[in-house]
Amino acid sequence: MKKISLLFLVLVISFSCQKTIKNTASIDPAIDSLLVKKHLYTLASDQMQGRKAGTPGIEKAASYIETEFKKIGLTFYDTLNSYRQTFTIKSKEGNKDITTSNIIGLLQGKSKKEEYVIISAHYDHLGVNGASGDSIFNGANDNASGVTGVLTLAKYFKEKNLNERTIIFVAFTAEEMGLVGSKYFGKGIDASKYIAGINLEMIGKSPSFGPNSAWLTGFDRSDFGQIIQNNLIGTGYQLFPDPYLKYNLFFRSDNASLARLGVPSHSFSTTAIDIDKDYHQPSDEVETLNITVITQTINAVAKGTESVISGKDTPSRIVLK
Repeated sequence: MKKISLLFLVLVISFSCQKTIKNTASIDPAIDSLLVKKHLYTLASDQMQGRKAGTPGIEKAASYIETEFKKIGLTFYDTLNSYRQTFTIKSKEGNKDITTSNIIGLLQGKSKKEEYVIISAHYDHLGVNGASGDSIFNGANDNASGVTGVLTLAKYFKEKNLNERTIIFVAFTAEEMGLVGSKYFGKGIDASKYIAGINLEMIGKSPSFGPNSAWLTGFDRSDFGQIIQNNLIGTGYQLFPDPYLKYNLFFRSDNASLARLGVPSHSFSTTAIDIDKDYHQPSDEVETLNITVITQTINAVAKGTESVISGKDTPSRIVLK
């Protein structure tokens, strides 16, 4: 009996391990946590001086993102002859023109190359406030974490080479000035060709739902969130509707610029925004973030959007109320 019991125990453990390995594999499309860390520490470093639109700091960030897009092998968007979509805006400080750029890279699709999925995040932040002590608003969570997601997902999808739809990777500028970069981008597109948009916003901290979870803004405005939920079944990762409706977050990030055009575009986040003491503070630094949370979240976005990028699923158009 002891031998039989021991054999049974071994078989149970073996089955359990195999099941765990299978589930882990389904949510881990080889997103490199070391690469995540590299991007995050670079974009949120003091060298970037808070990445305020129109400053030398954001220019350093733009150059870094451009370099990474080139390494990955992304092509230029539309009629651009570089990764930059450059434009000018009026500054509220002295009414001076500010020259700034969205950074855009394109991964052409196969059978549905005229249908676009956009993966985005804003790379600007608040700059330096001139106060004594820590005066740099590093913006690690807001939103170096999101840009890190865009860069690692671009590398992943390029290497996977299975996207039937064209993917457009965008680092938007001047989000903190009122979604200026994404509004400019939206003016020049044929929205009917844009199938879906996932905007990554503050993905560096564990949400109130617990580990291996995130929340999506505007969940009831299209069925994109339900599609993501279905793709995540069996992975151990869960996506929830935005629990902070009183903050009107759906309209406060760059997804809104496309959503207003009918594109099912939503922001993917993990941060418990109602209690986050580092939001828009100089204390928003890398040391306050969890690299594992960011890596798992990027994995979840890759898995969750898989059926849309492959052309299998098409989210319903956005409903504005």
